[in-house]
Amino acid sequence: MSATKDPLVLPRPSSSYKSRPPIPAPTETSFTSTFGTLLPKANYLSTPAGRVAYYTFPSSYTISNDATPAPARVLLIHGIQTPAIGLLPRTRALRSSFPSTYFVVFDLYGHGLSDTPYVPHTPDLFHNLIDALLDRLNWTTAHLVGYSFGGITAAGYAATRPDQVQSIALVAPAGLYRSSDMRGEFLAHDCADEGAARDWILRLLEGGKELVVPVDWRERVAQGEVVAEAVREWEMEEHQGHAASVVAIFRDGGVMDSAEVFRRASATGVDRLVVLGELDDVGGVKEFGDVGFKDVSVVEGVGHGVVRERVEEVAEAIGEFWRVLN
Repeated sequence: MSATKDPLVLPRPSSSYKSRPPIPAPTETSFTSTFGTLLPKANYLSTPAGRVAYYTFPSSYTISNDATPAPARVLLIHGIQTPAIGLLPRTRALRSSFPSTYFVVFDLYGHGLSDTPYVPHTPDLFHNLIDALLDRLNWTTAHLVGYSFGGITAAGYAATRPDQVQSIALVAPAGLYRSSDMRGEFLAHDCADEGAARDWILRLLEGGKELVVPVDWRERVAQGEVVAEAVREWEMEEHQGHAASVVAIFRDGGVMDSAEVFRRASATGVDRLVVLGELDDVGGVKEFGDVGFKDVSVVEGVGHGVVRERVEEVAEAIGEFWRVLN
């Protein structure tokens, strides 16, 4: 995805800026006309930072004599770029094993059908969003499941609000990347070429290459499949604040240099699990053990796409974790 001449740049932490209204998200009709109605109808939460879309999967009471221990309430948090629909296969897999559980997924700011706030995209912004969503749902506590950026967000939420978190299951969590390994000129507050920075970050998140959408994505979507690459392209084209939010989250959301966040989450005693793809570079068993996450499940032969490429194995690891808790 080539850079625009003057891309939207969101405020950075500790910078001074004039207040501006959020950049509105696309309509639900725009999304469903492209990807169908795989998700439930969106609900909307208005926050001081902007409007957020969330999707509910209430517990099923049609199945009787279900003796499987199950969490009552689960909030799933997606990563950078692919919005809530990317977690749909995993939500379905977990729901099939835990039909009495109430699952909720939501679009983070700047993703899917959620607005882009014109504010720094720091961890607090997303922790406050989770607060607001739990309040709307009237949930005093919940189990959190986070993927990639959603993983470090869940860990940070547990570290700061342990009484509201019953457990955290983190799939390929970001947070242990080091900014010293990145191109510092593109992370700097005084970046001289924001277009080049945006281009570099987007390519990095695509594995070092341009976004490639499968030519048969429409046929696959028509068959009920979630084609993440097509969703990401749609966001880039239809959500005027999406790319700016992606860049802001990568720079300031906790994706890098957050080992201490994991240590603080561990120190709370909240039950915790990490699920990793064997070939991922987010960190290994030792690295997560060093920050207090000893329960680590490794899925062999897969990288950061483990959440989509090995849905059943990830769901089984989380399910085993929950069964032990209950």
